[in-house]
Amino acid sequence: MKLIVQIPCLNEEETLPSVLRSIPTVIPGIDEIEILVIDDGSTDRTVEIARAHGVDHIVQHTRNMGLARSFRDGVDYALLHGADIVVNTDGDNQYPQDRIGDLVQPILRGDADIVVADRQTALIEHFSPFKKSMQRFGSFVVNKAAGTDLPDAASGFRAYSKYSLIRLNVVTRFSYCMETIIQAGYKRLAITSIPVTTNAKTRESRLFRNIGEHMYQSGVAITRAYLMYRPYVVFAGLGALLAVAGLIPFLRYAVLMWIDDGGNHLQSLLVGATLLMGSLLSFAIGVVADLTRINRTLSEETLDYLKLQRYGD
Repeated sequence: MKLIVQIPCLNEEETLPSVLRSIPTVIPGIDEIEILVIDDGSTDRTVEIARAHGVDHIVQHTRNMGLARSFRDGVDYALLHGADIVVNTDGDNQYPQDRIGDLVQPILRGDADIVVADRQTALIEHFSPFKKSMQRFGSFVVNKAAGTDLPDAASGFRAYSKYSLIRLNVVTRFSYCMETIIQAGYKRLAITSIPVTTNAKTRESRLFRNIGEHMYQSGVAITRAYLMYRPYVVFAGLGALLAVAGLIPFLRYAVLMWIDDGGNHLQSLLVGATLLMGSLLSFAIGVVADLTRINRTLSEETLDYLKLQRYGD
């Protein structure tokens, strides 16, 4: 059983040594532990530091490609080099690498395909009350979309089985965290979590400039992933809402004509007809989107077979 710990990095020369030193060298049930650093266009000595600490594997981007691309390239490299389990941690030493052994145990037992570390954000001192509430709300939304029950859906400290990584396809450019959970929920992969305590803050996030940008980008990622796999729920719900709203002006017109108040009230008919046309259009788009979802599912199944050939059984 081979474990590869991958570390996406962007200018992490100061914190990377602490991360590398805290990664366990022995884990029960694991035969080999190797480290992969994904350098996402760093301009400092990140790669030199990694090599000086004996890192097994390094993937380098000539320019910054973003966290999602770094994760995807790291996974591809890890699976090509025989990984049975991939653990993702961060180069800023936010996560407790000494808990990697606990993180992989549910996969080793066969109880889970993916394990997400719960940072227990309510206990993180440098998180503002607003950020804590937004983290809870974001996890709630993701769990509703994915049919999961994870307390910290935004956590990037995760363990993935080889089977789950073959089934997952990252298409977003911002962050893979939300998207992979929604995909995993749709594909019926087993997901669980374990509580961890994070390390002290070392720097500001480089993934987003402020909490507003983070909320916007996360919202877009969640919406896109949900529409990819459950478009009929969105468009059927919208169509039903517009249909009900469209009937109200017709009822108003019927009541006013019945009491004969002397007006023609054609505006009610116009509004009702417009809303009903919107309803029919929503249902039609829903049908087309669902057919697209079916084609995507078939394409992803074909892609799964190609991945099995590329990475082996």
